[in-house]
Amino acid sequence: MQGLIADLAAHWQVYATMPVIAALIGYVTKRVAIEMMFQPVEFVGIKPFLGWQGVLPANAERMATTATDMLTTNLVDPKEIFSRLDPEQLAKEIEEPLLRVVEDVTREVMEQYQPRLWEVLPNGAQQLLLRRVQTEAPKAIAKIMRDIAGNIDDVLDLKHMVVTNLVRDKALLNRLIRDISRPEMRFIARSGIVFGFYLGCVQLLVWALTKSPIVLPLFGIGIGWLTDWLALKMIFLPREPRQFFGFYTWQGVFQKRRNQVAADYGDMIAREIITIPNLLEEVLRGPKSDRLFQMITREVQRTIDAQASIVKPFVAVAVGSRKFQEMKQTAAKKAAERVPETIRHAEGYAINALDVRNTVVDRMRKLTPLEFEQLLRPAFRQDEWKLIAVGAVIGGLVGELQVLLLLH
Repeated sequence: MQGLIADLAAHWQVYATMPVIAALIGYVTKRVAIEMMFQPVEFVGIKPFLGWQGVLPANAERMATTATDMLTTNLVDPKEIFSRLDPEQLAKEIEEPLLRVVEDVTREVMEQYQPRLWEVLPNGAQQLLLRRVQTEAPKAIAKIMRDIAGNIDDVLDLKHMVVTNLVRDKALLNRLIRDISRPEMRFIARSGIVFGFYLGCVQLLVWALTKSPIVLPLFGIGIGWLTDWLALKMIFLPREPRQFFGFYTWQGVFQKRRNQVAADYGDMIAREIITIPNLLEEVLRGPKSDRLFQMITREVQRTIDAQASIVKPFVAVAVGSRKFQEMKQTAAKKAAERVPETIRHAEGYAINALDVRNTVVDRMRKLTPLEFEQLLRPAFRQDEWKLIAVGAVIGGLVGELQVLLLLH
């Protein structure tokens, strides 16, 4: 014992650095593990094995599918969301640009199929046709919106939309996880300092007793491995507040922040994922877009047939019945192409009416602790062993460096 005390006294500077270095190992391994989850966004190195890509970007499709399953199963019901849109109000919001579109489409189609016909048509007949079609256009839009709201699953694949956008934009997937988990990431890094320091104190005693060169690398591996593993567990567990040692209460950091996480997640979903432009993109160009076009075609042709009776015989004779049918098809196609720019005028109304943000926040706060955990847990679970292993390797290398410095 006296020899041990004498050694400690003689080399106290060396021993004093051990807990500090262990705390540094704990912190550095956590920071490296966190960055390896998200960076780099694209693979860097020589494929397939010599290099690295962030865990989330590398598994973008799986991560996106998991996040989307949670979103579409527990948080957002497309039918409920779209039922909040008032078709008549939506038509009113876009009435001015809609009238311009009707006039432009009418002129373009007439000039395409019979360039001279529109010019020789009496001005009164031109204006009468335009007024009648323009009068019916808002009603047609309202009818289409009612059809869409009642059959939203036929024209919108919400899961496809979310997964496609997250896989295409891996940086967005990173933000979706990173932005809602910044406090958890800070906790992981800072916990490494605390856990590492206490383990370093144990390391100090073992080294003093054994002076074995294997002690420091082994402790480095242990500190890197154990602190990573423990920090990840403490983010999620226990799901409910639990008392330890009779006086200390702990709840998983992520579970404890439920209300704030819900607000941040809702903001992100409404601002960057379930947006009006993204919804329009999916409806107009997604796998179910042909059904929307069928709705538009049917309604445009019905409106033309109902309102163009004054000039229909004249037009049909001039261009032929077959070409007249093609004209109606072309009018419907051009109308569909102008939908995005037209509907954009109602974006403010649609955002407020759909109320995606508050819907997500409210539903999230009602999730069970286990369901809530699934928002973030899948980002760690399958590949967390890689992050822990990296922490252990770094810890072992630093431990070996300590041995070299102490013995040489």
